[in-house]
Amino acid sequence: MTALIVALAAGAVVGLALGGLGGGGSVLAVPALIYPLGFAPAAATTAGLLIVIATSLTGLVAHAREGRVRWRTGGLFAAAGIVPAAVAGALSVRVPSGVLTAGFAVLAVVAGMRMLRPRGESAPQVGQGAGFAPAGRVARTGAGLGTVTGFLGVGGGFLVVPALVTVVAVPMTAAVGTSLLVISVNSTAALVTRLATPTALDWATIAPFTATAVLGAWDGQRLAAKVSTAALQRIFGAVLLAVAVFMFVDAVA
Repeated sequence: MTALIVALAAGAVVGLALGGLGGGGSVLAVPALIYPLGFAPAAATTAGLLIVIATSLTGLVAHAREGRVRWRTGGLFAAAGIVPAAVAGALSVRVPSGVLTAGFAVLAVVAGMRMLRPRGESAPQVGQGAGFAPAGRVARTGAGLGTVTGFLGVGGGFLVVPALVTVVAVPMTAAVGTSLLVISVNSTAALVTRLATPTALDWATIAPFTATAVLGAWDGQRLAAKVSTAALQRIFGAVLLAVAVFMFVDAVA
């Protein structure tokens, strides 16, 4: 019963973050699965991808209905990350648990700092229109984001959103929704290769976690329209930094 309550509560938080901010929630999903719910790091990152895919698709539909998704731009970013995400996903299951935990802690620090110090929306560079950037830059950025998604089992939205704003000059109002498209595609690519390696998954925990995450994503999308994005980012950023400290201590202990 305690595990079920934890899974339901953690799923709701993950959904709120993904739906409202386009990222950050998946970075909380994996430690929630590892510590209070007892998943091994490899199983947690695989389960995290399942949760992220379901939640991101839900948030994507909500943002698409409001016209806040740049399909072409998101598709280009996602396409560049498919192969790196798949390769990194296959390699991740062969990495020692301590290394995976430490790597995830570093990612949580980066995510937390970005949320505590959010960047403002960047204007397009001279000669660039919204949604345009050199193909090489888009490919490199998309490939890097796909690698992070595949290796650590996170959507990487906290990186995708600023990348869309600064690299392709997507307005912040559309960056969150577009990031969910990128997350969905890259996470699916990573999951496909992970599932080729037998991993025991506790579906009795994953199912309620995912269900409340999906519901939370709808609420997060509505919450984002009413509450300051900067305020939401600061709250989740502080939580992520606390999680990172805990994971570092666990990794070196």
